[in-house]
Amino acid sequence: MYVVFYGSDRGKVRDAATSYIDENMPKDATLTTLDAGDFVVEQVADALGANSLFGGDQWFVLDGPNTNEEFVTELQAALKELAESPNTFVIMEGALLVAPKKAYQKHAATITEFSADKVAAFNAFSLAEAMASKDKRKLWVLIQEARLAGMKDEAIIGMLWWQLKALRLAARTNSAAEAGMKDFPYNKAKRSLSVFKPGEVVAISQSLLELYHQGHAGVKDMDSALEQWVLAL
Repeated sequence: MYVVFYGSDRGKVRDAATSYIDENMPKDATLTTLDAGDFVVEQVADALGANSLFGGDQWFVLDGPNTNEEFVTELQAALKELAESPNTFVIMEGALLVAPKKAYQKHAATITEFSADKVAAFNAFSLAEAMASKDKRKLWVLIQEARLAGMKDEAIIGMLWWQLKALRLAARTNSAAEAGMKDFPYNKAKRSLSVFKPGEVVAISQSLLELYHQGHAGVKDMDSALEQWVLAL
C-alpha cells in the first residue's frame, strides 16, 4: 500500500509523514528512504520486491519523486503494484498539478494536502491577457499556476469567458460606446482581434461554453477537458 502527503507547505508535509510513520510503523519494521536527489533507476522496482532479512515489515519513504524525472516516471508506472504490495510506501511531494495528483489518487490508501499561506494572490487577469493574445502555451502554464493558487476551474473559465465576450463585442462594433465598454479594454480587445481568424472567437466561445456545461453535467472531466481545450486553440 502507499499513502501520499503533498502540498506547498513542505514543513507540514514532512511533519505529517513523520507522524504517520511514528503512529503506524511496527517496531520491528525496517525503514528505508528513497530521495529524489540520489535516486537510481530500478530503486522503486527493488523496493516492491524487498524482503526483510529479519522477517519484519518493510517501509519506504519516497521523498520528492516529482522533482526527478526518472524517479517520477518509474514511480507513476508502478503505482498499482505499490498499492498491492505488502510493503508500505510513504510518498512526500510538493505542490502537484492535476495529472500527477489524479494518478496518485487512483490507488492511494490516503492522499493529504498541506498548502502554505499564499504570499501573493494569483493575478487572474493574466489569464485574460494570454487568451487575448491566443498564446496557448502561456495560457496552459497560467492555468496550472491558477490551480496551485487555489483558483477553481469554474472561475478560470469565467475569466476566459469574460475576455472572449469582450473580443466578440469588439468584433461586431465600431466604438467602445457602441459596445458598452470602457475605451481601454475595448481598444485592447480590438487590437487583439488581429491574431484570430474571422469567426474564430465565436467558435472558441461556443466550445468553451460546451466544455463548461459538459463538465457540470459529468459528461467530461472539467480539469482535463480545460487543458485539452487550451492546447487545441
